[in-house]
Amino acid sequence: MNLAETADVVVIGGGVMGASTAYHLAKKGCQDVLLLERERFFGTQATGKCAGGIRYQFGTEINVQLSKLSLPMLHRFEEEIGQPIDLNICGYLFLLTQQEDVEVFRQNVEMQHGLDVETAWLEPSEIADLVPQIDRTGVLAGTFNPNDGLADPSSVVQGYISAAGRLGASLRTEVEVTDILVEDGHIEGVATNQGTISTPIVVNAAGPWAGVIGEMAGLDIPVVPLRRQIVVTGPLSEVPDDFPFVIEFERSLYFHREGEGILTGMSNPHETPGFDQSVDKDWELTHLEAAVERLPLLQRAGLANRWAGLYEVSPDAHPILGRVPELEGFFCINGFSGHGFMHGPVCGLLLAEEILDGGAHTLDISSLYIDRFREGKEIVEYNVV
Repeated sequence: MNLAETADVVVIGGGVMGASTAYHLAKKGCQDVLLLERERFFGTQATGKCAGGIRYQFGTEINVQLSKLSLPMLHRFEEEIGQPIDLNICGYLFLLTQQEDVEVFRQNVEMQHGLDVETAWLEPSEIADLVPQIDRTGVLAGTFNPNDGLADPSSVVQGYISAAGRLGASLRTEVEVTDILVEDGHIEGVATNQGTISTPIVVNAAGPWAGVIGEMAGLDIPVVPLRRQIVVTGPLSEVPDDFPFVIEFERSLYFHREGEGILTGMSNPHETPGFDQSVDKDWELTHLEAAVERLPLLQRAGLANRWAGLYEVSPDAHPILGRVPELEGFFCINGFSGHGFMHGPVCGLLLAEEILDGGAHTLDISSLYIDRFREGKEIVEYNVV
């Protein structure tokens, strides 16, 4: 199939952000949406390699508000989109081992309560009742929200892709963008390995490659790629069906049930930006030693799978969402810093409103505009895993 020569909107990137944006544009009546994905399949990069967590527990009001809109969309996903997504509302448990984190999380829980998010504060004895499998050495307190959980990222992407196609969007894989065509401060088109597309609007949904796409348009999009990696164990009969998503916050060490085993990861604080997605075996050993220390039953587990992927990290760990004032017709949906999957549904809707309605109205996203970095209005998220 030949690539279209024109489009009303070209969306670059076929992960959850691009797929959600394409769907919501088409749903709102945009007749000529073209989604371009470089890989052979949609959703195989950052989205397909993430842990699949969805949560209300954040440290800023804007992130909590995004969750309050986005997680219900995931609950309705099968009904609205027609795609099951393996939704598992198992709860998120944060383990706090540093006094400074205890103080910040107390404030965050109060803020969440003010937004009608009923996160519970747990003492160590209550944590023992909830997850007796965890070694509680050094744990001072915890927070738990039973309405947090998991969903399957690949199913969400495929659901949006299928639904967008039914609504008339054009969805292409194995098309690599090579340049953004700009004239007199506005978008003219997109050059690819399969031809040039004339368009007035480009959506940068390229995830960890957002900065690369920005450079093509002569823009500085402050998003850097950062490697993160995951291990999945073989079956562990001791893990109950209702085992929550557990995070030891100090070390960004986490566990959740995956099939009959455990999926676990731990962020490397010394990782340097780059596109390397090979598994760092030295860090994997450090990670697994910490994992066995916190969840001792893992010492009996076999290794079933491992992989590495990329976070797309912004300077304040908040998304860059909306129009870029320096270049008419250029829009961003980037920089989610490890929590993008869960916010993909609503952010695609908000960006569609921004493009077609002149501004987002389901939620005020002005605090997420790229201007904030130039204006010194960053809004730092404390609760990053």
